[in-house]
Amino acid sequence: MRFRDPQIEMAHGAGGKASRKLVEGLFAPLLFGAAPGPLGDAAHVDINGTTVAITTDSFVVKPLSFPGGSIGELAVNGTVNDLAVSGAKAEALVVTFVLEAGLPTPFLEAEVRAMAKAARDAGVRIAAGDTKVVEHGKADQIYVTTTGIGRPLPGVSIDPCSVRVGDKILLSGPIGDHGITILLARGELDLEADLRSDTRSVLPLVETLIHAAGPGIRWMRDPTRGGAATSLNELARDCGLGMVLFEDQIPVRDVVRGACELLGLDPLHIANEGQFLAVVSPEYADAAIHALSLAPGGSEAQVIGEVREQPAGTVLVTTLYGGSRIVDMLVGDPLPRIC
Repeated sequence: MRFRDPQIEMAHGAGGKASRKLVEGLFAPLLFGAAPGPLGDAAHVDINGTTVAITTDSFVVKPLSFPGGSIGELAVNGTVNDLAVSGAKAEALVVTFVLEAGLPTPFLEAEVRAMAKAARDAGVRIAAGDTKVVEHGKADQIYVTTTGIGRPLPGVSIDPCSVRVGDKILLSGPIGDHGITILLARGELDLEADLRSDTRSVLPLVETLIHAAGPGIRWMRDPTRGGAATSLNELARDCGLGMVLFEDQIPVRDVVRGACELLGLDPLHIANEGQFLAVVSPEYADAAIHALSLAPGGSEAQVIGEVREQPAGTVLVTTLYGGSRIVDMLVGDPLPRIC
């Protein structure tokens, strides 16, 4: 496809249809010379016979701190997680700060400390970085970009083209916590709730899954911008099969569901920062869920659906009462600046 939009809008950064159009219609043809293959969270690059995984991400979250985390912690965990779901362990991060003149030093120090702690907790070292300062009013206090380099984990190969009919779709825990936490922290919703962002490193859970079901793992993704629906729609398009979800098996906290109902949103479109989706072959599904449920932070892991031949290239959600609905990629940007 060719990118024909006359200007960039907020929707182009939301991770949904508009983002995909921007990448496939403008960036890929000009930078790579062709349309990309299946898009993953990280690239695995061969360098003189050694394979390394690399990913990069920018963080422009607003507000900068929120219940359960802050931009510094998010910048580390987001990049570590992109490597983890590509089947790699983060070894080193490179960090870039864009700072606005007038930013209070104590605030910057707090975010750097949060970043350092998150890196220690995730077992990754920060190896290098860069800093730029722009005029007051030309940025929103602080933007952070992190680039991660990792080594592939043995015993797993992530490829959407390997997904088969009958495979099971796994989810590591409740969806929507991060996006709704950010919304509540902005004070834009008259709702009081004890909710925290799910930001964390998912590497320990990914390693648990690989140990229990490595040969059966077909695909993984952390459903950040655009939520679980967008990630699964991308998979459905890449493999040409249908993703059928069972609504009553998708873990969603009551406060997240309630906020989505008030705003007319679908929890499947809300961003997450500490959960991941996986597709595994059916013979490994029980072992995978059992192992995850015993691991710290994995007690709410569920099989939420399965891969079917039809409806091809589509995500279909079936309800407890026998109905069904098609869930498309995120369109627009109902919750901007969430990560």
